[in-house]
Amino acid sequence: MTESASTPLIELRGITKVFGTGAAAFQALRGVDLDIHEREFVAVMGASGSGKSTMMNILGCLDTPTSGSYRFRGFNVERLDQDERALLRRRYLGFVFQGFNLLARTTALENVELPLVYRGDTAVKRRERAMAALDQVGLAPWHDHTPGELSGGQQQRVAIARAIVTEPQVLLADEPTGNLDSERSVEIMELLSGLNRDRGMTVLMVTHEPDMAAFASTIVKFRDGQIASREAR
Repeated sequence: MTESASTPLIELRGITKVFGTGAAAFQALRGVDLDIHEREFVAVMGASGSGKSTMMNILGCLDTPTSGSYRFRGFNVERLDQDERALLRRRYLGFVFQGFNLLARTTALENVELPLVYRGDTAVKRRERAMAALDQVGLAPWHDHTPGELSGGQQQRVAIARAIVTEPQVLLADEPTGNLDSERSVEIMELLSGLNRDRGMTVLMVTHEPDMAAFASTIVKFRDGQIASREAR
């Protein structure tokens, strides 16, 4: 996969998504056009049912569009089969979820190592990379703690370390502060901003919270399956 400096990292053209058939069919996306450039920090907002989460699932190769074109680094993603989409996820994408999704009985280090296990890295390389990722989120001293021994903010930091341990080009964050208080939320947003600013990571974040969206350089608002507005800050 290659791209020129002028080519968006992500290009969506005419993306639609329909769930169900016949009278029960629901059109979640209605012809979405969107360009996302490398090193952007994009906050995606909209009411429940507006299509923002469906779009994020398509961007993350967790779902496929009904019609339209999705290009990642100039490559047509919608033409990939299931295994090829999984490979793209492992190589280029990192995921952070509202519910942390950590394994309860394993340590922070083991949770962060998990993507590297799937990738087939050696035990020595896994530990080295996982410790480096935990250090980046300020949790290296807690590497041997299980999620139950960590605060909500610390658990989300572990989840972010797990997302960045493979050095993805794009970080997809779905309501990353939804389960946190305001102080911890700001800490997580400052961490995401730092990954974007200092490491050049492209960040795409779904959020309902205007205060959290304010950390982004671009705000995209969805309404009824379409983009209602795009604001560069």
